[in-house]
Amino acid sequence: QVQLVESGGGLVQAGGSLRLSCAASGRTFSSYAMAWFRQAPGKERAFVAAINWSGLRTDYADSVKGRFSISRDNAKNTVYLQMNSLKPEDTAVYYCAGRPGIENYVTRAQYNYWGQGTQVTVSS
Repeated sequence: QVQLVESGGGLVQAGGSLRLSCAASGRTFSSYAMAWFRQAPGKERAFVAAINWSGLRTDYADSVKGRFSISRDNAKNTVYLQMNSLKPEDTAVYYCAGRPGIENYVTRAQYNYWGQGTQVTVSS
């Protein structure tokens, strides 16, 4: 069992940056694939970025490529999402997700564990 707790959300102006963190409990974090999803009001929860267990493979949604970066520190049981050049359309609740496995997974249904979410609001 893994518990995930996100932090780092907030209000930022367009063009600004935020770094989200997701702290995981449990001793098996290093064997988990991790990801970030987001859900804007009235929309489905959508994939943002994923990272495999070693951190050597990452995947991104087209809408965030070149602006967002996912990383992890297995010694700290933490995954990060660095968000730069933020746009108003990035406004959403951001969720951390995890699952056992050595691959990357980019769909919501593939993840077993979810955090409670953190709000990111980008003003124009």
